[in-house]
Amino acid sequence: MINKDTLLFGSFAKQAGNKGCKIFNTAFQYHNINAIYKSFSVDSIENAISAAKTLNMQGFAVTMPYKKQVLEYVNEVDESAAIGASNTIINQNGKLKAYNTDYLAALKYLNYYNSNNLNFKNHKNWEQLYILGEGGYATAVKAAAIKLDLNPLTITRTNWGDISLINNSLVFNCTPVKNLHLSKSNIFIDCLVDTKTGHTLSMIQASYQYKLYTGLKFPIHYDTHYNKS
Repeated sequence: MINKDTLLFGSFAKQAGNKGCKIFNTAFQYHNINAIYKSFSVDSIENAISAAKTLNMQGFAVTMPYKKQVLEYVNEVDESAAIGASNTIINQNGKLKAYNTDYLAALKYLNYYNSNNLNFKNHKNWEQLYILGEGGYATAVKAAAIKLDLNPLTITRTNWGDISLINNSLVFNCTPVKNLHLSKSNIFIDCLVDTKTGHTLSMIQASYQYKLYTGLKFPIHYDTHYNKS
């Protein structure tokens, strides 16, 4: 039952969704934690941060378009968010620390293939890694790819037409664009949560967030390949 001691977590986005509410409230209930998770639509991340501190929110997620801007309002930046974007903030006694679990999820997702002898650089079916987009999520994926020596190339609005020229490569969509027309010779990873790859990525990053929020292992199983560590 919600009471005066109930801990508050949540997310700030231009347009709030329900997925985080379902995931984290289910996890809190599983571990019998007196906490709730609520998503918020906000027009100003600065005002949202001020409200979070006033209400003593223990932690919250930040989604587009605020992942880069939010770093202006935190006290400390974890190594994972030193890439220039953050999607997770932890309130430590009034001091805000920024993390990037999108980066951690992308690193884990891409490293899974490397650890199973499917190295992106050397596999005969993949000549190059392309990242579509230049926002906060793309920043996280690019940093993870560089960490794994994958040397990605970026496709943005200025060279969007080059997508039709990509063949025999890994293409990581970090934009809200749907129904992309790609050659079937490519391997496609889509970050949109209503896709199979996007759902897996979102659940991996949520597991990292839950660990930051509670110190406990994420109780929701999403994919046996990625849920072992």
